[in-house]
Amino acid sequence: MAARTDYSGPVLFSFGFRPFFLGACLFALAAIPAWLLIWRGTLDYSGPFLPTDWHIHEMLFGYGAAVVAGFLFTAVPNWTGRMPARGWPLALLSGLWLLGRLAAAGWLGLPALGVMAVDCAFLVAVITMIAREIIAGENWRNLKVLVPVTLLGIANACFHIEAMTEGAADVSRRLGIAVLIFLIMLIGGRIIPSFTRNWLAKQGAARMPVPFGKFDAVTLAFGAAALLAWTAAPWAAVSGALLLLAGLLHAARLARWRGLAARAEPLLFMLHAAYAMVPAGLLAAAAVPFGLLEPAAAAHILGIGAVGGMTLAVMMRAAMGHSGRPLVAGPALTAAFALVLGSAALRLAGAGTIAAGWDGISLSAVLWTAGFALMVLKVGPWLVSPRLGPKKASGRPQAKNKPAARTAPLT
Repeated sequence: MAARTDYSGPVLFSFGFRPFFLGACLFALAAIPAWLLIWRGTLDYSGPFLPTDWHIHEMLFGYGAAVVAGFLFTAVPNWTGRMPARGWPLALLSGLWLLGRLAAAGWLGLPALGVMAVDCAFLVAVITMIAREIIAGENWRNLKVLVPVTLLGIANACFHIEAMTEGAADVSRRLGIAVLIFLIMLIGGRIIPSFTRNWLAKQGAARMPVPFGKFDAVTLAFGAAALLAWTAAPWAAVSGALLLLAGLLHAARLARWRGLAARAEPLLFMLHAAYAMVPAGLLAAAAVPFGLLEPAAAAHILGIGAVGGMTLAVMMRAAMGHSGRPLVAGPALTAAFALVLGSAALRLAGAGTIAAGWDGISLSAVLWTAGFALMVLKVGPWLVSPRLGPKKASGRPQAKNKPAARTAPLT
């Protein structure tokens, strides 16, 4: 890989994970309290969407898209051997993402089409920059990662169009969630067993996670079919049947990765716990056509539990590894992850009172906000500070004739 020591600009724009992970975490910290105030009627919203659509859109295509961008701009240099995007191109891209958030909030005073143009431009730019890097590096096998990211961009455009033409973005809400869940199925299925295998090997374990094979391919295919059916017809019995089968297959897939054997390592176990929300959400969605659960239950298990939990766990691990910190969660980050998963559980209670006059929606928002507050307080300083050297990161001096090991790729 090309040398990475010739950059002298702001640390924040030295690597893709820094601005986008920080932006995503700060946005998650601010957007949910804002939504709670809007829902309670104490804060006005003047953007182009219905208030509920703004909440859903911003968590999917604001927060979610930022995490996806941070992941890709950090992983692609490892795939291609080329220099990472940094400096002013990364700063401009980050600014474009921020403009999209301001436009969607109604703060730029743009009409609905103007908001769509500004907001959709971010993912178009991400796709273009990633495609250029992969093609220039002749890393053809990873071109396939552009497919779900392009689908995410299409889902965003559909969200705007549906909101403008139908008044509410009903189908596009589910489409956005479905694309992010499929990304978790795809990428999680690569990194979770890989990281688990590495950790178990160090522990001298005899049994290892089952590597990717035909079963995983079949499980992904059924997962994609079930998500498409849920997107188009969430109340149909055939959708329920597909979702039930996909949920059982993904539960079996997760069991093959030996997550319980890694429960002593919180940073690793988080990935397993977050992936468990995928089959849980699919099974919840399967219950909806038969009147056993409300649609919001499945959407929030998938949205808060799977997307929120997995993105939080991945951001933690990537920020540690690429900033030179040891891969150890510690009490604060372990608590942050637990709070976000607790947020998913409490959200299932809905507007019903839980305790002391607090309803499930409000308590869920409090837990989510507390979790991301811990994340920002702990990881935020790492994202704006230079990478630690080997001695500071490990606490042990390194032999002078032994070069530092390159940070492992995200995949």
